[in-house]
Amino acid sequence: MSVIKEFLFTLAQFLLPHHLLSRLIGYLAECRWHWLKNTLIKQFIDAYKVNMSEAAKPDPKSYACFNDFFSRALKPDARTFPEQGNEIACPADGTISQLGDIEQGRIFQAKGHNFSARELLGGTQELADQFDGGKFATIYLSPKDYHRVHMPLAGELKQMIYVPGRLFSVSPLTTSQIPRLFARNERMVALFDTEQGPMAIIMVGAMIVASIETVWAGLVTPPKRQLQAFQYGQPIKLKQGEEMGQFKLGSTVILLFGKDVMSWKQEMYADRSVVLGETLGELNN
Repeated sequence: MSVIKEFLFTLAQFLLPHHLLSRLIGYLAECRWHWLKNTLIKQFIDAYKVNMSEAAKPDPKSYACFNDFFSRALKPDARTFPEQGNEIACPADGTISQLGDIEQGRIFQAKGHNFSARELLGGTQELADQFDGGKFATIYLSPKDYHRVHMPLAGELKQMIYVPGRLFSVSPLTTSQIPRLFARNERMVALFDTEQGPMAIIMVGAMIVASIETVWAGLVTPPKRQLQAFQYGQPIKLKQGEEMGQFKLGSTVILLFGKDVMSWKQEMYADRSVVLGETLGELNN
């Protein structure tokens, strides 16, 4: 893409009515007219070379609507998870955007850009301090990928935070162009206690993402787009590999771990393709 095209694409991100456009696409994606939903699904599969052989329902016509297809389940044996208790599983299919250390409370986004853990987590310094000096990984889910998110480690949910925001595209181009992108987009922050300490899983919304859902709360986007925190008195415990949420029309997952808890595997690096269940790193103890 030329410099001029990159500039125009980035400029359009600021001018487009993000939420209105996403709602309109969301209505279309929920349409159950057979001729329309079958056409949309077929064109999408052809355009993005979606591998339907690993889907629990491989027949594209068996889905009630486009969103039903997009958030499709996999066959039970389509992915495997680590057998060793000290390994951290990849939470989704996708591509590593970045991973590394959280340095002085800041997370690397792309060349020339970073953002604060405090912003990402909704503006609470106390939460951000739990991850200072720790590790992060950002995983981009492209349109062709499986769009359910699973647990990297076993954990007990302590808090969910909905953070309102924009819906910029999260493509590699926009992450390289728009400062603090992931701390500006709408997102859901799930904070877990694990045997190794705190773990955060952040599901970041994006352009034309119709919704973010979790297994414990369903649709997490409230009618009024205001910062909201949800506490859970009853234990919600999820094992490694269990589904914890899903996107409608794709986006990004960010993982945060505390200081001295774990290390990323050496073969994990930016732009590397990963699959659900693959070992991303190992616990230090």
